[in-house]
Order: sequence, then structure tokens, then C-alpha cells
Amino acid sequence: VTKTFPNDIQNVDLVVLGAGPAGVAAANVASQEGTDVVIIDENSSAGGQIYRAPPNEFKPHDSFKSDEYQEGEKQRKILKNSNVKALFKHRVWSISSDLVVSTVGPNGLSSWHTRSLIIANGALERIIPFPGWTTPGVIGLAASTILLKSQYVLPGQSTVVAGCGPLLIAVANGIIKSGGKVSAIIDLNSKSDWIKAFPRLLSRPDQLFKGMSWFANIMKAGIKLYGGHAVTNTKQVDNVLRISIAPINSAGSILDSKNQKIVEGDCLAIGHGLFPSTEITRLLKAKHIYDPYKGGWVPLIDDDFRSSIPGVYIAGDATGISGAFSAVQKGRIAGMTAVRDLNMMSSKKYKVKIKSERTTLKKNENFGKAAVLLMKFRSELIQTITSETIVCRCEDVYRSEIDEAIESGARDMNQLKAWTRCGMGPCQGRTCSEAIEAILASKVGSRELAGQWTGRTPFRPIPIDQIIGEYSYDDIPIPKDAPL
Repeated sequence: VTKTFPNDIQNVDLVVLGAGPAGVAAANVASQEGTDVVIIDENSSAGGQIYRAPPNEFKPHDSFKSDEYQEGEKQRKILKNSNVKALFKHRVWSISSDLVVSTVGPNGLSSWHTRSLIIANGALERIIPFPGWTTPGVIGLAASTILLKSQYVLPGQSTVVAGCGPLLIAVANGIIKSGGKVSAIIDLNSKSDWIKAFPRLLSRPDQLFKGMSWFANIMKAGIKLYGGHAVTNTKQVDNVLRISIAPINSAGSILDSKNQKIVEGDCLAIGHGLFPSTEITRLLKAKHIYDPYKGGWVPLIDDDFRSSIPGVYIAGDATGISGAFSAVQKGRIAGMTAVRDLNMMSSKKYKVKIKSERTTLKKNENFGKAAVLLMKFRSELIQTITSETIVCRCEDVYRSEIDEAIESGARDMNQLKAWTRCGMGPCQGRTCSEAIEAILASKVGSRELAGQWTGRTPFRPIPIDQIIGEYSYDDIPIPKDAPL
């Protein structure tokens, strides 16, 4: 592939980052008002994580075309039939303070100077480390959904599904529906936790009934469900994972470490909820607040999804975890607000359109809040991270090294990063930040005091030759010899 460098930066009214439900909704509603819109996503098609599509080469059988697949096809069709310029397989690696968005794509670099920017980059999966979490065969719940949705591949021949939230049940049901075996489900939530969330789940009866059908499939399959339990250790013996579990209280503390049970499988799919992705908003130095009822750190926004930075808007789960249905309304409101601020929509039209979106959003957010309650972070769960446990996988940083740095005086995330190299690897802390923040917060008093890591470029690992391009060593100027 010939690498190209943009001779000039292309100008556009609006750039939308992320082609999930929020991003597609924002881009589509903005383009309908005559706005010049570009949407960028590193995947090969629209849909995000929830509506992820299989590769174009795949021809899925009708039995694999789930409700989520059908909804994803609708979104992809909407985008295809719009005036939005869609850049897929493009990875955003930098955004400047004057809103120049730089990407690496199949044909090299491209840069877009935008008048407005909508960030709809979704959420990340929280995984709290435990002894054995780096063992082959241990993967995230989100990774399991990618295998099931885009590749039609089972995570394992006999999978233990563990963690919390609706994704836990969705993955177990997905494995069963695909003909796989789930050997056990380890749920951090107890039966009473699900009962407490039930009133909010009633706000979307259609989704509640879908969830109940998933539970029914699990019960029909005779799968053992351990409610109010956490994974404490995993060991591999003869290609079999021996997974230790123990009962916990509502804060995540192990109630009886001596009375642990063992479950077995060849794969452990585990996840401890979702948290908003803030890598871009941190780089742009937007204001953030810590809100556990939204999943963690979130950008500070107004009711119309404007961030603290003029011209920058946030949509979807990046504003706080509330699910795909809320994401659509958040995207539409953010898109219309951006268009209104560009003076491409009248105030009267804006008010009429926004009103119905807010009504729908309120109902969907109520349902989403139930999911957040079921995915809430249990601060005492960090007790499962022993001193010999690797916390930062990229840089092989152990819990003992983090504790030592804190005891030596590290008092915020950036200082801890500089002293231990945690968060400096290819994932830039997307995997380990939540656990490390929790450890530090337990010592300094709060998440706010612990702070966040400063956003850095590139956001994602990219080949260095894609940035520097092609050159000849003969073109490198050689300085003259220094005078003696």
C-alpha cells in the first residue's frame, strides 16, 4: 500500500468519532440539516460493540441473525443512505486543541479540521486482576461477544462465565444459543441485587422480557449459577482451568476465604462492568467528574451534551453508562446541538425536535441505570489482587510495586505511572487503569484525589512507518563538521 500524506488539511463542519449507536445517530441527524459530516471508526463497518458486524466476506446463516444483528443492519443502512462521509478502518491517533483530527487508514494519513467534534467512543470493560488472570484461556466478557458476534466462534468448549451486569447473562445465553457449553456462572450480584434493579428494568418491558428469556435458557440448560460470588484465583492443570470462587458482601469483600469452591472449564470469560472511555477528552483537557452511578470518570457536560471545551460534544456511553437505547437519543441530541451551535438549525426547530428526544431518553436512561447498578464497582474487590499479581500486563507491573510506590510517596496517577511504568504499554492503561486507580484511591482517600492519567497520543498503537512515511536516507541532511 502506498502511504500518502495529506498535502493540506481538509475542512469539514462536523467530525463524529465512533460509529456505534450514538455516533451513527449524531452523524445522521446532523447531515439531514445540510451539515458536512465525517464519521470515523477503526472497525470495518458501523455498529459499535453491541451491533458489531461479521466481516464482509461472511455470509451468516439466518439462525445467526439475532435481533442485535438486524438492528445493526438497520444502522448500517441508514448511514449508507445518508450524506455522511464514512471513514472505516481509520484509526484516530491524535487530535489537536484547534480540532484537527489525524487518522491512519488503509491509504495512509489523513487530517480533518472540523468546526465541531462529537466524541462517541463508547465504553471500556473493567477487569479487576486476580491471581491467574493472565493464564491462557482467561478472556474478557467483551472479547467473548466479539468472538460470538463477528466470528461465530465459541470462547471455549466449556466456558465459565463470571463478573456482573447484563453482559454476564448475555454472554452465557450467546454461548448456549451458539451450541456451546457454559459450565458455571459466577455473578458478583446476589439475588437481592437483581430484585433491587427490577423496578427500573420495568421501564423497558421489551428488554426485560428479553433478559428473562435469557435467564430461562440458562435455567433450562441446567447451568449452576453462583450469586454473590467472585473469582479469587485461576490455575491451569492439564489444559483445564481450575477456578476458585468465594462468597462476597455488597462491597466486594471476601466473606469466607477458607470456604472456597472450585469450578472448572477450558475458558474463563470475566468482566466487572463497563466504564466510560475518556482518553480523548483527557487529551483535550476537558473537565471531568467522578460519578460511580455513571460508571466512573465522565466528562462534564450540560443538558445538551456540550463539554467544557467549545465546539466539542460528547454522546453515548462516553457520557456515562446507560446502554445502546439511550445512546441513540444522546447522539441525536448532541448532533442537533452541534448543528444549532453552527447556526444551521433554527432555535424553534431545535426546541421542537429536542423535546421528544428528551422524553425517550428519560425512559431509556431509567433502564440503563438498572444496568449500572448491576455493574457498580465494588471497591473491596481489590483485596483479590495479591502482592504477586500482575496488575499492568503490558509492563509487567506487580501489585507489590504499586504498593511500594504509594508507600514511597506517590500520591496521584501520573506520579504512580512515572515511578512504576504502569499504563505506559500498548493499551495505555485501558486495561489496568481502573484497578490501579482503586488501589491508589484506597490509600489517598478518594478517586478524585487519585485523579486520572493525562491523555497522550497516539491513542492506539500504530506502526511508526505510517507516521513517518517513506523517505530515503540520502534525503537526510548531514550537518557540517563542528569547528575545532
